Order: sequence, then structure tokens, then C-alpha cells
Amino acid sequence: MKLFPAIDLFEGRAVRLYQGDYQQMTVYSEQPLEVARAFENAGAGQVHLVDLEGAKSGTTPNFEVVRQIARETGLFTEIGGGIRTMETVEKYLENGIDRVILGTAAVEDEGFLKAAVARYGERIAVGVDIKDGFVAIRGWMENSAYSAVDFCEKMQAIGVKTVICTDISKDGAMQGTNRALYRALSDRFDLALIASGGVSSIEDIKALREMGLAGAIIGKAYYIGAIDLREALEAAT
Repeated sequence: MKLFPAIDLFEGRAVRLYQGDYQQMTVYSEQPLEVARAFENAGAGQVHLVDLEGAKSGTTPNFEVVRQIARETGLFTEIGGGIRTMETVEKYLENGIDRVILGTAAVEDEGFLKAAVARYGERIAVGVDIKDGFVAIRGWMENSAYSAVDFCEKMQAIGVKTVICTDISKDGAMQGTNRALYRALSDRFDLALIASGGVSSIEDIKALREMGLAGAIIGKAYYIGAIDLREALEAAT
């Protein structure tokens, strides 16, 4: 199982939100590139980036930071947040980013999603962010009409290979991850499933690995020192 330490970007800084609430933001670093380098030095092979401003606005205000991380580290770099046009997809993928994650656009613009998957294949992932049982959009500020199961069924039918699934109620809460949700989705779908939200212990990582998940994202647990990254990487393999 691949481990993706996360960097959430806001105004060029590495931050974390509590359950997607922009009013509950903690700034962890003014230098996201140095955070990414620390991941790499600990042995990580991947980094998960989110443009929190982009998620709300549909723009790419943190693009230069993302490009810098992609170019100046050897990490596999994926980015989500505000990617709603083919031009934005191209902008990232042509500047060294390995994979883009579609969220709101995957829910609201099926034509765009299909076109992106047809053109870029496995370099397109979809974020499935669950709030009160439904897929949330626009930086987690609105709920769509899709349940997690219905949406994953649709993604699999379209040909999406990788789904990053977040239980928003667990995000940043340090209460463990939603193992039941990931087990249910993993058993039902032939998708590369990456768990996000609430991964707060080595036991969480081991449990997700044993389910056969493709990956897991760690955020707050790393930043507050609850998880040692080297130990976590060992547990994931």
C-alpha cells in the first residue's frame, strides 16, 4: 500500500483544516517545499497536494508552489482542488505533476470527466468526499445528490482507475479512520482506493493495508507528531 503524506495549500502555506472548515485552519509551515523535502527524506515516494483556495474558487492560486514541489523533489505528485477545465488539467500535467484529482467537476460535468479520462487515463483520479452519506463538492461546502456507492459505481463504469475517498467527519479529528466504509467500497468495486480522513495511528495504516487498499493519506497525524512517517511507511508495506 502506498502512503501519501499530505500538504494542504492556502495562500502559499502548508495548512490543515478541521473537517473541511476554513474557519478552523492551522498553519503548519510557510515553506511547503521544505515539508515535501522532509517527506522525501523520511523515505516517502508520494505526496498528496490540495489547493484549498482552488477548491472553493475553481482557480489555481497555488500553482507555482505545486510546480515547485513537482520539479524540485523526486516525489510522485498528485494535486486536487479546483480542477474543473481541461486547460487546468493540461496546465498541471504539462508542468511535471503526475496525477490530477477531479472533485466537483467529476460530479457536475460528466462530459469533461470522460474526456479527461479518455485523454490522460490513469493520470486522472477522482475525489469522493463523503459528508452525511453524500458526495460533497465545492470545497466540501455543498452536498451533491450522489451516495458514495452510487458515485463509485458511476466512476467505475466511466473507466476511472483511482478514487480518493475521504470521510469528512473523520478529517482532522484524530479519532481513527472509517474502516467500515473503506472495507465496504473495497469489497464492492474494482478501483484503486485511497483512504483519506482520520488516519491517525499505525493501527489504522495496518488495517487499511490488510484490506488491500491501494493507498492511504496522512495529514494532521503527521503534523502533530502522532505518527512517525518512517514508521508509517514501514507499516504500509
